[in-house]
Amino acid sequence: MQKLISNLTSKVLSQRDISKDEALSLLQVKGSDLFYLFASANSIRQHFRGNKISLCTITNAKSGDCFEDCKFCAQSRYHNTNIAVYPLISVDEMLRRAEQAIRAGTHRFCLVTSGGSLDDKEMDLICEGISRIKNKFPHIKLDASLGKIDYPAAKRLKEAGLNRYNHNLETVPEYFSQICSTHTYRDRLETISILKQAGLEICCGGILGMGENETQRVEFGFILKGLDLDSIALNFLNPIPGTGLAQREPSPALELIKIAAILRFILPDKEIRLCGGREKNLRGLQALAFCAGIDATIIGDYLTTKGNPVKEDLEMLIDLGFSV
Repeated sequence: MQKLISNLTSKVLSQRDISKDEALSLLQVKGSDLFYLFASANSIRQHFRGNKISLCTITNAKSGDCFEDCKFCAQSRYHNTNIAVYPLISVDEMLRRAEQAIRAGTHRFCLVTSGGSLDDKEMDLICEGISRIKNKFPHIKLDASLGKIDYPAAKRLKEAGLNRYNHNLETVPEYFSQICSTHTYRDRLETISILKQAGLEICCGGILGMGENETQRVEFGFILKGLDLDSIALNFLNPIPGTGLAQREPSPALELIKIAAILRFILPDKEIRLCGGREKNLRGLQALAFCAGIDATIIGDYLTTKGNPVKEDLEMLIDLGFSV
């Protein structure tokens, strides 16, 4: 198995794509060979991405009462999760949260809103908030995740100073209908197309551990590769009480890290960001994931759940030899 890993590593380092069958063969890696796979993925990361790690902080700028029925999401009105529900925060509050995140050491700040899309008044406020943050902190990269969007709104966001837009596909097409029924996979792909037309960078990924099988996880990697994205968002299911996936058992931590490593083989030159659920799923093996090809992460809290203390994450990343 180590010979297979070595051959595929050499292929990727020589800037040749591995095939889907070759990627699927890496699913057979087990035992001590897993650590050889992780080290090989890390060598690919170092070759194509260097030793810097990108840090992003997200903020829940509009919480709950979402009319979508995504089974994993605590903010859906279809679920009883007792989370905080509030309308879009003020522009002053956006600025305050951005400043707090920057002081903590983040490179990117992302405004996230619940619901399928924003109305015109909400979009006005978001654009004003982006503009004010960018004017005060011109060095910060600004992201947003605001649901479905049309081309004029996407252009407005870019003109206001937005750098990147997050819009996840969540899983493979054949499994998506088991996760959400209030919109389609095509809807999400159309939004990504609009964002590309508007000239925005795109962060897109999904959630592992929702019931998909290992083969589908690899297939998902090739779907993301075909979209030629700027950043890959790698989430692991955090089964929140009250949601449709609350009873799902977490996948084994090493199994999830193995998929992260395989994604580095599939997407050697792309930013792969470890996002929600890493604390719950990887537990004491979080550092190992960053030795398996990951070159970006979210720091701080998530939308409705807590993250690691920022200081602890920064210490871990520095101890691992990353340039933060």
